Amino acid sequence: MEYLKDKDELTPRKIVEELDKYIIGQKEAKKAVAIALRNRARRKLLPEELREEIYPKNIIMIGPTGVGKTEIARRLAKLCKAPFIKVEATKYTEIGYVGRDVESMIRDLVNVAVNIVKAELRESVMEEAEKRTKEAILNYLIPETKYNKKNSDLEIDQRSHTREKFKTLLERGELDDRIIEISVTANTSPIVEIFSGAGLDGMGINMSDLGSIFGGGKTKRRRVTVNQAKKILLDQEIEKLIDMDKVTEKAIEKVENDGIIFIDEIDKITGKSRNTSGPDVSREGVQRDLLPIVEGSQVNTKYGPVKTDHILFIAAGAFHISKPSDLIPELQGRFPIRVELKSLSKEDFIEILTKPKNALILQYKELLKTEGINLTFTEDAIDLIAEYAYTVNNEMENIGARRLHTIMEKILEDISFNAPDLEEKTITIDKDFVNNALKNIIENKDLSRYIL
Repeated sequence: MEYLKDKDELTPRKIVEELDKYIIGQKEAKKAVAIALRNRARRKLLPEELREEIYPKNIIMIGPTGVGKTEIARRLAKLCKAPFIKVEATKYTEIGYVGRDVESMIRDLVNVAVNIVKAELRESVMEEAEKRTKEAILNYLIPETKYNKKNSDLEIDQRSHTREKFKTLLERGELDDRIIEISVTANTSPIVEIFSGAGLDGMGINMSDLGSIFGGGKTKRRRVTVNQAKKILLDQEIEKLIDMDKVTEKAIEKVENDGIIFIDEIDKITGKSRNTSGPDVSREGVQRDLLPIVEGSQVNTKYGPVKTDHILFIAAGAFHISKPSDLIPELQGRFPIRVELKSLSKEDFIEILTKPKNALILQYKELLKTEGINLTFTEDAIDLIAEYAYTVNNEMENIGARRLHTIMEKILEDISFNAPDLEEKTITIDKDFVNNALKNIIENKDLSRYIL
């Protein structure tokens, strides 16, 4: 996907054009997010005093599942390399209950930003890291002992000559299969992970420090090939060379100015959700906890405090039982832009199958090409697949474009299973093929409910 970096590239029209390459229809939603992203670029050009006063206009997307709500937000973040996370509103509980607190979404976003910044800085230290990795491997191949240090000048020259020969062999890859024993940092992250969801970051406890208490800073010996050692030691050298203070500073700045959080299933935490009869872990309480985060507050993370004032929040929900006005008024006011995403038509399904860069038919063609099979779809077959998807969505639960995955898997089930053994390597999927695969299931409503 093309990345849009500066103000001249980040025009609303260009943003919509990029989204159109992956998402069919939903012009209103694309227009709303394009304006939101453009406003961020505009804000950065303002004087600092005024810049702080301009807050993002958060968005609520209303529409059934599978129509592109999550994909629009995800592709939007990719366009500008912004830190992005998708969270489910139903995962969070009100403070006082066991579970995740809403502040953890900010901590997760910071972790994503740190990884983005590390990846950006990785290239700048790669050359030095590769050089150090070679030296480290040579030290393992020709270890220096205390006796070597007492050797004569002649022996030192011989050792230097041997090292150069090994260096040449190493660069040619002729030593890749040789086994060596190296020191690697012991990984104890599973222990730390148990505690990380409990809000210890908010209490000012650095999880990496806690990890070292359990032995996270220790090293262990591993026997690996030289080829494996190159990858392991390169990653270790990169970690040593990257300035974590710089990473932290840039990551927090990215989160505060470019971060995007997509909150899905927000309709499930309204007072009028489906499970009103059972015990509810205070849905309104989750909304009240969410309010200061969306409104703008400071959240403590292991990398330092993060202000949420200018993070863009995009909420989404089907709202087929509740409606946006069922959210608490204060939260409604923090999502001033509302766009409705339409259910997909038969024509939309045809375009989803064929038009996007990651079109579903293209995916299946490429997958089966790895088995030497050339798959082709006739126009009438594509038309019939779209018609079946549209019909099943209307007659049963509407799951949007995800219905196409179900139908395509059913149509190609036998081909995928037998692919390695098929003698016929060119297969055409036409209308009759689709009919034979699906007709009995479509006509039997009870069967359709279970299979499609």
